[in-house]
Amino acid sequence: MAQQTPQEVIKRYLQDAIAAEELFERQLRQFAQDQPQDGVIKQIFLQHADETKQQRERLEQRLRALGGSPSGFKSFMAGIFGQGPRLMQLGHEPSERVTQDLFMAFAVEQAEVAMYEAMMVAAELAGDTETAALARDIQQQERATAQKVWDQIRPQAEYSFRAVTGQAIPRAA
Repeated sequence: MAQQTPQEVIKRYLQDAIAAEELFERQLRQFAQDQPQDGVIKQIFLQHADETKQQRERLEQRLRALGGSPSGFKSFMAGIFGQGPRLMQLGHEPSERVTQDLFMAFAVEQAEVAMYEAMMVAAELAGDTETAALARDIQQQERATAQKVWDQIRPQAEYSFRAVTGQAIPRAA
């Protein structure tokens, strides 16, 4: 691969993050739509979908400030590969799908934390303090959301197990 300028690398990282955030926003909205009832989990998905849209817009703004533009091809490819998680849910009960949505969302959040770490390092090495600060800010948001999702996994997994095995589901106090 030909050697690239630091700014070219930063623009590519921004394009990758924009495509990823676009995909994640769609997935989060689908997860929210899949919820059998309105509640905490649905709100977490909807709230983070809105936050993800704002993050994408901030990334696009930064990319344009650097003279770049989002990659339609990367967004297209992310959309194609984003359908995989749905296939894993075939044959599962609705309560199990909610649990699976949660662990997929958690995995996405952790991947985003790592993605923004790499972007931050590259931006710092390139002397691009503005992109580094943006990556750090978004990374903190992703960590907070990952924790919110994590906090829902155990209670939902317990509910799912009890629902599909016919065990009594304790009433909320």
